[in-house]
Amino acid sequence: MGNKGSALKTVAAVSAKIAVLAGLLMLPSYMFAQTRGKVEVDKDPKVDSLIGNYLVGGKAAKGGAAASSYGFRIQVFNGSDRNGAYTAQAKIQDRFPELHTYLSYRDPNFKVKVGDFRSRLEAEKMVEEMRPAFTGMYIISEKINLPKLDTE
Repeated sequence: MGNKGSALKTVAAVSAKIAVLAGLLMLPSYMFAQTRGKVEVDKDPKVDSLIGNYLVGGKAAKGGAAASSYGFRIQVFNGSDRNGAYTAQAKIQDRFPELHTYLSYRDPNFKVKVGDFRSRLEAEKMVEEMRPAFTGMYIISEKINLPKLDTE
């Protein structure tokens, strides 16, 4: 029984050492564990006003010029024929009333452009829709009028 007793003592000692080692390995995870909390932001109310003005375009919120950024438009007419430019503009407004049209003149040519597209992909989709009605269209990059945002 002497051998059995010493074997049990050895197994118990090894088990105790393993338990202590496992506890020591787990200790850092308990020490550095984070609990979820609540973050409270203390800010001046003017910050919301400044952000709103920036998002809407500043002057547009006060009744001034519309907010603008660089984007894309589709040029549907380029030529010296004034009546041709007006006809193209009327045709666009008739078939695509949701699009804004822009008529410009720079000696000696009139240009008719449509849309305010933020991405080239949006403009390309519209070109595909307009292709049966117009030929010779191409996408140009220029300053566009941004749509109004819902701030409510």
